Amino acid sequence: MTTSASAPAGPGNSTAASGTVTDRLVEANERYASAFTDPGMDARPVLHVAVVACMDARLDLHDALGLSLGDCHTIRNAGGVVTDDVIRSLTISQRALGTRSVVLIHHTNCGLESLTEEFRHDLEMEVGQRPAWAVEAFRDVDQDVRQSMQRVRTSPFLLHTDDVRGFVFDVKTGLLREVDPA
Repeated sequence: MTTSASAPAGPGNSTAASGTVTDRLVEANERYASAFTDPGMDARPVLHVAVVACMDARLDLHDALGLSLGDCHTIRNAGGVVTDDVIRSLTISQRALGTRSVVLIHHTNCGLESLTEEFRHDLEMEVGQRPAWAVEAFRDVDQDVRQSMQRVRTSPFLLHTDDVRGFVFDVKTGLLREVDPA
């Protein structure tokens, strides 16, 4: 598998020639847009599903789940935990855009497993202001998936909570393992 991190440096891959990483991304977008044609879709996911997952760069959700453009809503954050903002996005996804199913995906070797809420304290000491958000660190990925499923299932804002399933993605094998909600 070739990633941008492992791609050989060359005219199309060198950030030195084009400036910053953001410049490189903008240039890639220009190439993409030059061949882009409007797929004629609206914002409603074809499969009526929202996927909540960790932001980890090792998770290629569309490939891992066999998804195509327009199939799902994808909501990502550190840890893939269900926060108030995830509930906000899921509520909009369901109530305004027709999704009915929720798939939660955490993964092995997550960075949140090595953090604690002490991270917030350290930030406060550094910048002089305590973050309003929780780190949502965890030690047991399965238990955190269960907690996230419970947060979705008990939210009064969500219309569809009967098809909520949680998984752990193994970053070494690429396989999903379903977590029993009990």
